[in-house]
Amino acid sequence: MSALKKTPLYNEHIKLGAKIVPFAGWEMPVSYPPGIIQEHLSVRNSCGMFDVSHMGIIDINSKSEIRNPNNEALDFILRIATNNASLLAINEGQYSVVCNEHGGTVDDIFVFRLEDRYRLVVNASNTEKVLEWFTRYSKDFENLTITNRTDIGILSVQGPKTKDILGVPVMPPRNHCSTWGDLFYSHTGYTGEDGFEFFIDSDALPNVFETLLGLGIPPCGLGARDTLRLEAGLPLYGHEYDDNTSILEVGYPWAVKFDHDFIGRTALEKQKEAGVGQKLVGLKFSDKAIPRQGTEVFADEKKIGVVTSGTFSPTLKIPIALALIAPDFSRQGLNVSAKIRDKLYPAVVNARKMV
Repeated sequence: MSALKKTPLYNEHIKLGAKIVPFAGWEMPVSYPPGIIQEHLSVRNSCGMFDVSHMGIIDINSKSEIRNPNNEALDFILRIATNNASLLAINEGQYSVVCNEHGGTVDDIFVFRLEDRYRLVVNASNTEKVLEWFTRYSKDFENLTITNRTDIGILSVQGPKTKDILGVPVMPPRNHCSTWGDLFYSHTGYTGEDGFEFFIDSDALPNVFETLLGLGIPPCGLGARDTLRLEAGLPLYGHEYDDNTSILEVGYPWAVKFDHDFIGRTALEKQKEAGVGQKLVGLKFSDKAIPRQGTEVFADEKKIGVVTSGTFSPTLKIPIALALIAPDFSRQGLNVSAKIRDKLYPAVVNARKMV
């Protein structure tokens, strides 16, 4: 077994008393002494920051100018991703999925078009798999360069007061990026709140982290990141997505453009025409038992699906979950139940976004 990797902020996390856990091949902070609920509420009500330097950053460029419509980097991204990157303006980003031949998901990604390259952000657990996938499908692109940017880390600062606390001079539109001095940042996030993600040279990351701490922005761990994304109904690879689950089933048809020939297009076209076999929904519970991944969901006595993620919602103060269930039972307001430790607990079908 290979040793776990550490982000450039590992020592800073230790100094702050973070609880460190293994995650996707990395040693990452799951929480700090104030605890997950306090960190969660800081982001919902004010501001908090996450070290997400474990995420993969992959730059793709070619010898031809990025503005050239025949640019190989664009052609490659159109081949491997479901969304249409040709629609992106410079400094604009889009959500997309790397699809396999059967319509399942290799990874869900975010694609930025920069001045001289495309920058892809991929899941930490899938970085090596995605790089292997790209190598496999890049053989017909002679002038393509694919670079795993391990020299860059990401600090995600999220919450309704983020802009005011940071004093960000330029507020790019949502899903766009900009620069602030030497800092490159995007108006993106994974918490359901407004915020920014800063792409920073690894050597400079600790100093920026210290500066943000000095502004009173509390560090938050993966625990709060998970409860925040779950309240917001945002999917996580390995839970809502996997090699056998499609982007249509998870509920992002707007990120699939059938106007280009991407890998998996035929399978997704068939699925769209026939209708998906399962649909991702939110579930709200009134009891205290917390459903976990794999918990079976029932309507009357019929099994209709399984929970993909579950937690206690610090905002709603009830257990919530995301679940893939049969489409006939996905109507909001429908009463269902979940089998937790051999006992059925009532739940109500909700939209994915619960906060």
